[in-house]
Amino acid sequence: KTLQEIFNAEPKVPVRIGIHLGDIIKKDGNIFGNCVNITSRIESMGLPGSVLLSEPVKEQIKNKPEILFTSLGEFEFKNVTDPMEIFALTMGNLPAISRADLNGKFKERSTIQSIAVLPFVNMSNDPEQEYFSDGMAEEIINSLTHLKDLNVAGRTSSFQFKGKNIDLREVGKKLSVTCVLEGSVRKQGNRLRITAQLIKVDDGYHLWSEKYDRDINDVFAIQDEIALAITEKLQVTLLKKDRDLITKSYTQNTEAYELYLKGKFYLTRRGASMLTSMECFIKAIHIDPDFALAHSAYAEANLLIATYALVIPTKVMARAKESAEKALQLDPDLSQPYCSLGYYYTCVDWNWPKAKENFLKCIELNPKYAEGHVRYAWNYLACVEGNFEAAIKHGETAIKLEPLSSICYANYALVLQSAGKFKEAITASKTGIELDANSFACHVYLASSQMSLQQYEESISSYKVAVKLSNRHPFPVNGLIWTYCLSGQAEKAIKLMNELRERAVTEYIANTLTGISAAYLGNLDEAFDYLEKAFNDKDPLIILLKYQHWVTPTLRADYRFQKLLQKIGFPD
Repeated sequence: KTLQEIFNAEPKVPVRIGIHLGDIIKKDGNIFGNCVNITSRIESMGLPGSVLLSEPVKEQIKNKPEILFTSLGEFEFKNVTDPMEIFALTMGNLPAISRADLNGKFKERSTIQSIAVLPFVNMSNDPEQEYFSDGMAEEIINSLTHLKDLNVAGRTSSFQFKGKNIDLREVGKKLSVTCVLEGSVRKQGNRLRITAQLIKVDDGYHLWSEKYDRDINDVFAIQDEIALAITEKLQVTLLKKDRDLITKSYTQNTEAYELYLKGKFYLTRRGASMLTSMECFIKAIHIDPDFALAHSAYAEANLLIATYALVIPTKVMARAKESAEKALQLDPDLSQPYCSLGYYYTCVDWNWPKAKENFLKCIELNPKYAEGHVRYAWNYLACVEGNFEAAIKHGETAIKLEPLSSICYANYALVLQSAGKFKEAITASKTGIELDANSFACHVYLASSQMSLQQYEESISSYKVAVKLSNRHPFPVNGLIWTYCLSGQAEKAIKLMNELRERAVTEYIANTLTGISAAYLGNLDEAFDYLEKAFNDKDPLIILLKYQHWVTPTLRADYRFQKLLQKIGFPD
């Protein structure tokens, strides 16, 4: 038992406990020093029965899973130079305590600032250099995201304004930010000319501006200088660890770095461009094998091409795991590789404890990483646990972090659809389409939700848009088969099914959805043949089977379906 559990037993003794770590001075049986003063102040913040810890104590116990704690945020203490993060123990019968319980006891840090880093304009003569200007802005976003006292609009949302003549007040309103960073890049040979200006959105006042004429090898220093200038002008307090994160360099090889930026550029385009991105990451890793970000991005690319069924999953999933683990070996503080591992253990290894552990580690390291919340929401919580309430909350968190991301809305729609909230899923899908009319995923989830509400004409229309946008990707083609079957248009469904069978001779067609199509057409034996292939291929979509409403009742009622779920090993 903890001391507080003993004190909380009848007769109760109301005691607050604060714990800090540091040097003390002993004299005449008394102890003095800064450590004692800080400990006293931490103790006085708490509620009766609570145990509060400073960050140094938390660092000492963080690897002990049996000790549970939660962050209450950072606070300023009188006569203490640097703000300090405070944690509350949450194990046993200790009382729940939140930051609100501490309001008024100590001065909180200054008002959190907010910023959007807009895509830098490519001023080079070569339009192919666009990857470099985009990459510069994205890397500045990534470095600033680590700061707790600075809210940074997500990359996807900020890049919605790319190439548009916009009113900065509109940017501020849509992204909930007070400042924007604008810039331009001219790259000619090994020379760079970079301009940057920090502007208040309410009045257009320039807080800071600078022009850099440097050699390409100075690109890392330029990014550091811009990020540090932003924190200075916005009066963001930097602890040593914050400064270290902002100025951290993952490679000193500019050729590898350029290949990495180019790979990220193509990866965000999705579709066949992801195959080009993989080539860039492979070259970057070959040039600099210790480039952790390149390993991390290569892992993500492999997972995405498997998810979009561009290749047989078993061919790339092992590479994804290996690359993510290599990235963490090089830098254990990266959040993205944990997200990739969470995805891998969910969709390939079906190791649920490891999947959840890695997703939570990703979110712990970077709570502002929208993709971490998105994947944890639909990959694990919605598909594996069926914990729709928690999945919806993480989906909403992702949208708050990336309010202009059609991808976040698409995945949120999938979560809502899994929970049977079809009307809400339609609303989310339509919002995503408003943000990006070419969002293939939003049109697919709109169509499947309409199908579930028996809005067959609308569903067929939405699926047809997705088919056209994706150049007849099998996902919406299968969806059309289902809707045609449900609406009494079997001949059209059979024609599309024959198309998929013919295409499967020369290209990879994900077998999970084709198996569902066979079931809609009444061919259960064929359906289970496809599902067995999907099982052997480690098709990531197979984890959708347990909770998705478009799985036909006849398929669910078959003993082979329950046997398949048991083989996958879904938790009860």
